[in-house]
Amino acid sequence: MSNDIDFNQLSLRDTLDLAIYVEEEAKERYDDFAAQMESTRTADTAKFFQFMAANEVKHAEKLAAQRNDLFGDEPSTADTSILFDIEAPDFDAARAFMSVRAALDVAMESEIKAYEFYDEALTKITDSEVRELFLELRDEEAKHQEMIKQTMAKVPEDDGFDPDDFVDEPVSQ
Repeated sequence: MSNDIDFNQLSLRDTLDLAIYVEEEAKERYDDFAAQMESTRTADTAKFFQFMAANEVKHAEKLAAQRNDLFGDEPSTADTSILFDIEAPDFDAARAFMSVRAALDVAMESEIKAYEFYDEALTKITDSEVRELFLELRDEEAKHQEMIKQTMAKVPEDDGFDPDDFVDEPVSQ
């Protein structure tokens, strides 16, 4: 998570590049989850993950535009190995026949991690335009958390959905 990132050691370009990668990774993971949910005919959950993926695209586009304004085509030198799972949901977080409630729980964890990433990065960013963008993105992550909370309030805690109901019994060999 972002606690493992030493923002003091990163250039502004590297910080922007990491933020872009964070958003792209989250988008890819949400896309994977949406596809998994579609394949198991869990349409409501798939739609939710598609919505979350679209949000990540918007964030990545804003970051890429800012990076391009400041650094043009300069190559990325950011060490992307340090950012695995900063915002993206854990690979095993989505399961076949996942309920909407479970999807909301996964999304909430991801949005909290994204908020923490931007919040921590802000302590080291001095460029006023990049600070403004990171503040905006951090605040959007907080809005996403609020949106998820509001959606959770509409979804019954016990939706009668038990993923174990869909587990196949072992077959004797």
